[in-house]
Amino acid sequence: MTTQDTTQRPALRSQRLNQITHEPHSKLDALVKAHAPFETQANFARFVVAQYLFQSELVALYNDAELTAIVTDLPARCRAEAAKADLADLDTEVPAPVAGAVNNPSKAEALGWLFVSEGSKLGAAFLIKRAVGLGLSETFGARHLGEPAGGRAQGWKHFVKTLDELAFSAEEEAQLDKGAINAFNRFTVLLEQAYAPELA
Repeated sequence: MTTQDTTQRPALRSQRLNQITHEPHSKLDALVKAHAPFETQANFARFVVAQYLFQSELVALYNDAELTAIVTDLPARCRAEAAKADLADLDTEVPAPVAGAVNNPSKAEALGWLFVSEGSKLGAAFLIKRAVGLGLSETFGARHLGEPAGGRAQGWKHFVKTLDELAFSAEEEAQLDKGAINAFNRFTVLLEQAYAPELA
């Protein structure tokens, strides 16, 4: 790769988002691994707590009329209820909300959050295989990792294509970037909370 390649601005918005979130994404991946969610069902239940907290904070975005006008199947993409059902399967209480949730973001910032949430469904394809080793499945305990209707790749491609084709101002691009980075940082906070010793 030449120097020009590394400094060149990515052609697509989604590629830029992947690039700018690489560091928080890598940190989060390392943190997940450190908590070993697939060692025991109890460890996995804490992981589901974090997933539920994150998804429940995004319910308003998934049901927002302005955002649904952009991504028509957005409400059906939300996984908060699936994660809640997983908690019940795992005999784990639904956690209380954690202060600091995203609140009334701009349209562009909200799409940054949704980009991270939707992108995580691709990684869930690998996680569900690990969950099976704990006796869990898409219908018990690991529903939120299940394959979305129409398939993971198809749903992601549709979301990204829609996002890449939107006309944004420079200010909106900055808001979008902020939303994506904040989403990774927020999930990191929620994961730490879910595995906090006082919950043991």
